[in-house]
Amino acid sequence: MIPFFYENLSVGRLITDEPWRFVYEPAWESRRSAFPISLTMPLRSGPIGPERLLPWLANLLPETHLAEIGFRLKVSPQDIVGMLAHIGRDTAGALSIGQPRETGLHLHPVDDEAALERILDELPSKPFLVGERGVSMSLAGVQEKLPVFVDSAGKIAIPVNGTPSTHIIKPDTQRLAGSVENEAFCLALARSCGLEAAQAEIGTAGRRRYLLVERYDRFKDKQGLIRRLHQEDLCQLNGRFPAQKYQRSATGGGLSLPMLFRAVEEFVSPAERPALLDAVIFNVLICNSDSHAKNYSVLIGASGTARMAPLYDLMCAAIYPQVDQSLPQSIAGKFQATDLHADDWKALAADIGLSGASTVRRVEELAVRVQAACSDVAGQLLESAGDPTRSLERIVHEIKKRCRRIERQLSNQRSSG
Repeated sequence: MIPFFYENLSVGRLITDEPWRFVYEPAWESRRSAFPISLTMPLRSGPIGPERLLPWLANLLPETHLAEIGFRLKVSPQDIVGMLAHIGRDTAGALSIGQPRETGLHLHPVDDEAALERILDELPSKPFLVGERGVSMSLAGVQEKLPVFVDSAGKIAIPVNGTPSTHIIKPDTQRLAGSVENEAFCLALARSCGLEAAQAEIGTAGRRRYLLVERYDRFKDKQGLIRRLHQEDLCQLNGRFPAQKYQRSATGGGLSLPMLFRAVEEFVSPAERPALLDAVIFNVLICNSDSHAKNYSVLIGASGTARMAPLYDLMCAAIYPQVDQSLPQSIAGKFQATDLHADDWKALAADIGLSGASTVRRVEELAVRVQAACSDVAGQLLESAGDPTRSLERIVHEIKKRCRRIERQLSNQRSSG
């Protein structure tokens, strides 16, 4: 049996005897503040079988370095539950798996920049600091990253014994030069255009630059304690494994945009579809070719109320010729943004139950906003953090060019019609 906790409260337990199942604790279900582990697994719904639970759990694990993590923990990388029992005390969302959070703050301070630089250098061979005493944390995705705790003075520490992380560090990478500046710019650009997006700032540790992203699934309570908010991504909400996050999944069953919108309509609220549409349009405009189903999430409140989470993992792929720049999900069957016209956006709108004319107007409106904000956002970032790889000028150029082309194709079709 593997218990699931929120803070030190028992939420439920995974029973690994046949039949394999998850059951909520009656005491948890009776709490006014209780929330389901997933909107697809509501409270008081009885035992939940592996066909629903396993894909949801798999999406809490990283998609790379599983072999290295498994070797260090002496757990098979294919043992999803076994892996999470070891590294699941601080994950995306609010749950701790295996053990509850210990009372108080438990931190391993990172003494100085040299110590942080050493940690970042070791991440590929020691992902999530696996094996360190008291460290038990996991984040989904393929990018190198590390959950950390940042105090009110800005000091960075490694949370242990179930203490929630407050931020995520994403170090620079040689494969994608300027990735730190790229993501910082795209997040700031989204906020400048009126979209909700994660807060982030650029830091340095010796010769390494990194993005310090504030976790939106954390909050400070009235006593000043860091608490967790629950969330799940749209891969989890659709009951798909991480390998199915792109529409053109090699394993089949890949997620399309209509599937994402239907899940939001059914499990969250029809009123949240425009927020998801804005996110999709923005990702198309900035050439974020990795805006797959795991890069959209929902925040879950008491009794299963939910809303779209802020945007995260935003990056312009147009400056990287080695990166595939096709869309992760098609729009009216098209995977190239340069092929999109007004009728394609109207077809998408029809598939997701929204107004075609309003959708086209929103594409135009956001394209104008993005172009207008680009230079100011880049200038602010350059002034505050510098741009050693000289990426910002290229990013601004590529995004403005892309927005102009998308605008032109909308107006050309309208003129010819």
